[in-house]
This record gives sequence, structure tokens and C-alpha cells, in this order.
Amino acid sequence: MPSTCSGFGFGLAPILFLSLVVACAARPIYPLPSKVSRGNRLPLQTSRPYNIAHRGSNGEIPEETSAAYMRAIEEGADFIETDILSSKDGVLICFHDVTLDDTTDIADHKEFANRKRTYDVQGVNTTGFFTVDFTLTELKLLRVKQRYSFRDQQYNGMFPIITFEEFISIAIDAPRVVGIYPEIKNPILINQHVKWPDGKKFEDKFVGILKKYGYRGSYMSENWLKQPLFIQSFAPTSLVYISNLTDSPKIFLIDDITIPTQDTNQSYWEITSDAYLDYIKDYVVGIGPWKDTIVPVGRNYLQMPSNLVSRAHSHDLQVHPYTYRNENKFLHFDFHQDPYEEYDYWLNKIGVDGLFTDFTGSLHNFQEWTSPLPKDGGDDNSASKLLHKVALLISSYKN
Repeated sequence: MPSTCSGFGFGLAPILFLSLVVACAARPIYPLPSKVSRGNRLPLQTSRPYNIAHRGSNGEIPEETSAAYMRAIEEGADFIETDILSSKDGVLICFHDVTLDDTTDIADHKEFANRKRTYDVQGVNTTGFFTVDFTLTELKLLRVKQRYSFRDQQYNGMFPIITFEEFISIAIDAPRVVGIYPEIKNPILINQHVKWPDGKKFEDKFVGILKKYGYRGSYMSENWLKQPLFIQSFAPTSLVYISNLTDSPKIFLIDDITIPTQDTNQSYWEITSDAYLDYIKDYVVGIGPWKDTIVPVGRNYLQMPSNLVSRAHSHDLQVHPYTYRNENKFLHFDFHQDPYEEYDYWLNKIGVDGLFTDFTGSLHNFQEWTSPLPKDGGDDNSASKLLHKVALLISSYKN
């Protein structure tokens, strides 16, 4: 992938992106995967750590919208990441918070004023407008807005909430192979408030949609490389449950050291112990910790790094930390207000295997400048293909 483009040339990119924005605003529902063959698309790069677009390119465009995901793909994302919740009528949607209050215009919809509820969410009484109290038709009336006031506000009110299937279609219709990275979000709450036919659970519905669109295969298998996927969750019981439903690779998310797991009430120290890593590796291929738990921070300065990354690697687990953001308020003093210094530290000193970033383009540029991808698109003699073959041999040996 040339450093001067990620699907489009610099000169055409602004014009094409503007057309995408207009199209997204005009059509409330993104079309499901087209029947037109894309031919031989450039494959997923696997020769350097993954660029994971956290809720799309949400540093620029409101999170989890079609425009944010298409922008991330244009900027060079390897994977587009999303959070999966459910509507009242059981349709899976892409949305981070269990309530609609902070990132939609729900407050402007007086017809929904009586929908505010208080539910227990991970042991905390939470009040707001919950996604599980609205049908998909009602949710489609809302428009998404930027989470942070210090980010660009010009796209507020332009884009609707999208469904899981619409999200998948964006990846499938991309001009090159782009992976998806969905999270099973708050499964306890969803299973309490949403019921599906035949006793199905949230996790069953989630995996069923993935299978419907052809997502299958273990990490680095032929099927996985055609349609790359990581399934993530903070809930270990959900990951164990779906391991009986799909062999697609899974990532165990790890929260702050003060927050226990949402379903098993285990402490941070328990779930990062060698004994637990040895247990969970039978179900997942990696962990996704909050970055400040890997390298603690004091007074906004980095402290001595923990050995979590090296221990995870010793258990054959990848490490994909979250979340990397360009703004000064998120950059520790050690990085001198330079996001490229932060990327360099985590990729080359800590040695992680992927990064969740709000600014896909800046991570892509850094990697292209410091570790450019092969210009041949990855032929059979490339280092990437060789790594594929080695990974497949190791996988076969383990099985």
C-alpha cells in the first residue's frame, strides 16, 4: 500500500470523501453487501501491528457511523471496530453506550420524553434513554453527534445509527480486504431486557449474523484471510460460550485495575495472572487491555512498564491495547504532545501487536513512514505470505 494513498490519491480524496458524506446523509440505511464482484482486492496486511479504527475514524467524524467507518478505510485501517448492542425488537446495532444520551439527539425528540429509565448496569444504577427500550424504526429517527466538545462538530445530526449488518456491508464492499472487530457489549444487560425466539441469547444472534455473511475460520486460516475478524468482549463467559459456536479468533478485553469483570466479578489482578492467561488462551488469541494498565501513569508521566505484554506473549497471546488519541489532553507528558512519539513507544519499545486508535490516518502515516508495506500488494514470495504459511504450519501442529 503506497504511503501516498489508502485506496485514493490525495488530490481526489477530499472530493470523494465529500461525496461519501453526502451519500451517508441522504440514505439513512447503508445498503447490504452488493452482488458485484470486487475481483482481486489487496489482501489484509499482516506484516506489521494492526491499525484498528476505534469506532471508525471517530477523531474526525461522530463514532460508529457509516461515514466514520468509510473514512477509516480510506485512511488505511486494517480493521474497523464497533460495539454491538440491541434494539427493543432484537436488531443488533452499532453503538457504544447502553444509553443514547451522550452521542445522539434524543433530547430533541419530545415524543420519547417518557422513555427514560433507571437500570442496573454492572452494579451501578444508571438513568437514561436505553437502546433496549427503542425499536430499530425509532432508533433510526435519531442522529449521532460527536462525543467530545473539543472535536469537529460539523457532522453532528447528519448520520443515523447503523445496524450490525450495515456495518458488515461497509467492510465487505471496501475496495481492499478490511477486517471487522465487533464487541459483544454488555451481554448481561442485553440478555435481561431483550428476548429472541427459541430461547436464543444475544451471543447466538451475534454469531448467527457473522455466519450469515461468511465470517469463519481460525486466525490466519484461508477463510479468515478472506474475511478477517476479531470478536472482542469484556465478559469472559460470553467468549467461552461463543467458542462453542465459532472458531473465529477472540480477544479478551481488560478494563482499568479498579474494575472487576462484568460477568464473573474477577479482579484485574486475577485475570492478568499467569494462571488465568494460561486458562483463557484456550478460548482467545489475545487480550485488549487499557494502555495505562500496561504502563502505569503518575501525574501524567509514564511509570515503569509492567510485564503484561511479555507474559501475554509467552502464553502465545497477542496484545491490542486501547485507546490512542492525538489530542494533547490524552498524550502523556513523555510524548511532548506528539502522537507519533506515542506510536513509536508502543510499537517499538513495548512491542504490541495492534492499536485501537481514534485517528486511523495518523497511525497509518506513521507506520508507512517507519515500516512501509510491500509495494507488490503481497505476492507469494513476500514476507507477509511467508508469515501466513508459518502461522498455518504452527496452527496445524497445535491441532
